[in-house]
Amino acid sequence: MFRRGTIVKKLGYVITMLLVLCIVIGPFSQASAAFAEEKSKSSTGKAASVDLAPGARSAILLDAGTGTIIYEKNSHDKLPPASITKIMTMLLTVEALDEGRLQLTDKVRTSEYAASMGGSQIFLEPGEEMTVDEMLKGIAMASGNDASVAMAEKIAGSETSFVDLMNKRAEELGLKDTHFANCNGLPADNHYSSAHDIAVMSRELLKHERIIKYTGAYQDYLRKDSEKPFWLVNTNKLVRFYTGADGLKTGYTAEAKFCLSATAARDGLRAVAVVLGEPNTKTRNSEVSGMFDYLFSQYKVHTIHKEGDTLGTLAIEKGTKAQLPLTAKETYSILLKKGVAQEGIRHEVILPESVKAPVAEGQTVGKLIVYQGKDVLKEYDLKAGEAVAKAGWWKLFKRTAGSLFTAD
Repeated sequence: MFRRGTIVKKLGYVITMLLVLCIVIGPFSQASAAFAEEKSKSSTGKAASVDLAPGARSAILLDAGTGTIIYEKNSHDKLPPASITKIMTMLLTVEALDEGRLQLTDKVRTSEYAASMGGSQIFLEPGEEMTVDEMLKGIAMASGNDASVAMAEKIAGSETSFVDLMNKRAEELGLKDTHFANCNGLPADNHYSSAHDIAVMSRELLKHERIIKYTGAYQDYLRKDSEKPFWLVNTNKLVRFYTGADGLKTGYTAEAKFCLSATAARDGLRAVAVVLGEPNTKTRNSEVSGMFDYLFSQYKVHTIHKEGDTLGTLAIEKGTKAQLPLTAKETYSILLKKGVAQEGIRHEVILPESVKAPVAEGQTVGKLIVYQGKDVLKEYDLKAGEAVAKAGWWKLFKRTAGSLFTAD
């Protein structure tokens, strides 16, 4: 058995060692915790240095010319898009116009179903006719749910068939967060999109310059010369109060809250800003204006090639043409941060030695790659400007025979 003095002595030793361990280990455990916290912060990935849309549930800001994303917040969250849905409705309409399947002067008849739409409307009567031009005004400026359905029925025969076209077009654009259930954005099951996808739709719509005539107008009239003229005032107040703003579409439902896909052009730049789930119109417009201000003040565009510039010549094997000149189908440019060194920016046109016929119009045949030093800043697909059919044997024979008598 241990004597009492021995036990007390041993307990004192143990307590002393425990105190030493606490003193030694404490700083290390604090440092370890701090390291873990810092590691957690850094593992969240790329984040904007400033929150440009604190009131929005989801948001994105991009340069329309290059597609460069400047800022995003929960941009892939699937949310109800409300009347921003009409961006796809307008896209399919202007595509039909550009392809000649519709004319602005074509008459659009209003069905009982179209006239029954609630919410925002231009108060179409069953059987009433308006031109495509007038319907576009009603959709773009007044967010007419009735006009949207009437236009959908004109293009596809029924709203259901038109919605199928909307979803097909969304798939073609690579939209992963979008599914449509109607053409106007009224609340419906399985009807959703994201800030990212809406920005892509908006950028595609802006390729059709005629749309700005409608989305950029602040006021106009329908039935102007009738007994019941209808005064249109754009639901997007930025087109009046923000310099350079000329679109695109507002939206609101109790579920979606206040939404906006907006665009503005200034100093050779065109911005697209999308906010979803804003608490009110004042916050929505203020935050989108701030997003525009940020892009225009911090960035500039650097043009690599203008539309129509000659890019090179593509050799065609066994085609009706032996060579196909390639020209820029659009302006190729990059977005640069103001005040950042721009030395070493260069570009290369990458083409194969030859391509076998047939070649389809719009077929990707090469790349334009923009570098800064060794870093790739941007890649553009180069597409054939025209189709080249496969040549018949007689044409190939004459071409081969002719080359035998051509001196180098």
